[in-house]
Amino acid sequence: MNNYFYYGLLFHFVGDYLLQNDWMAQNKTKENFPAIVHALIYGFPFLLLVYDPYVWTFVVVLSHYLIDRYRLAVYWIKLVNWNWSSTNFGYADDKPMWMSVWLMIIIDNVLHVLFNTLAIAITNIQ
Repeated sequence: MNNYFYYGLLFHFVGDYLLQNDWMAQNKTKENFPAIVHALIYGFPFLLLVYDPYVWTFVVVLSHYLIDRYRLAVYWIKLVNWNWSSTNFGYADDKPMWMSVWLMIIIDNVLHVLFNTLAIAITNIQ
C-alpha cells in the first residue's frame, strides 16, 4: 500500500477532528452553512495530495458535505440492516445506544476515507 492512503487517513483525522470546532459539529447536520464551512476547512489538507481542483471540489469537499449534512452513514446502516423504522441509527432498538453511536461514527469515517482515497487515486495515477 502506498503512502497516499496513509496521508489521506491522516488528513481525514486532521480535517474531521482537529479542524472542526463545536459550532460545526453541533450544527452541520441541521443547517447548510456550518456543513459547507466544515467541508471546505476539512478539504484544505487534501490540496497537498489532490491536484485537480474539480476532483478536490466534487470528490473530497462535496462528498464530505453530503455525508455529514445528511448523515449518510445512518442511511447506510438502515439499508444494510433493512431497519428503516429504527430509532437507534438503524440498529435494533435493544442495542446499547453507546455502541450504535460508535458504530455510526466508524461507518461515517469509512465513507469519508473511501471518497478521499478515490480522489487521491484519481489525481495520482501514474
